[in-house]
Amino acid sequence: MKQPFEQAVRRHGPTVLRVCRAALGPGADADDAWSETFLAALRAWPDLPEQTNVEAWLVRVAQRKTIDILRSRSRHAVPTGDLPDRATPHGNPDVEGWALWHTVAALPERQRLAVAYHYFGGLPHTETAELIGGTADAVRRAAADGLKSLRLTYQTPEGAAR
Repeated sequence: MKQPFEQAVRRHGPTVLRVCRAALGPGADADDAWSETFLAALRAWPDLPEQTNVEAWLVRVAQRKTIDILRSRSRHAVPTGDLPDRATPHGNPDVEGWALWHTVAALPERQRLAVAYHYFGGLPHTETAELIGGTADAVRRAAADGLKSLRLTYQTPEGAAR
């Protein structure tokens, strides 16, 4: 007969926590991995075969949860006090470049999104319409209005764009 889940938590919880802390260090990540381990175990508990070595199974689940947390760590930015002052592969915008980005950000939302997705992201108007809602014609109009506003902002006195 399989033991109740609560007994498995009491009996094997310290072992699972040691595994999590060994892999992740003490702290919130290890505690999260421990919790995730037992949440996953609770979901699988009713279908667990009688002859299963519960401790070994829980350690294996914990190992997989620690790997998930380690992978998610690698996908998150690491906070730092000082940012390095170096150019990105795409170059750092100059003063006029920053002004352009602020001007784009000041456009009404639909125009800004239509311009960003179509002209900066290269999406056709039909796909942009799926993202922001509306028809392709409405998105085309919003993008045209956004470009018109940008052109008016960046006209030189002689009428030529800068």
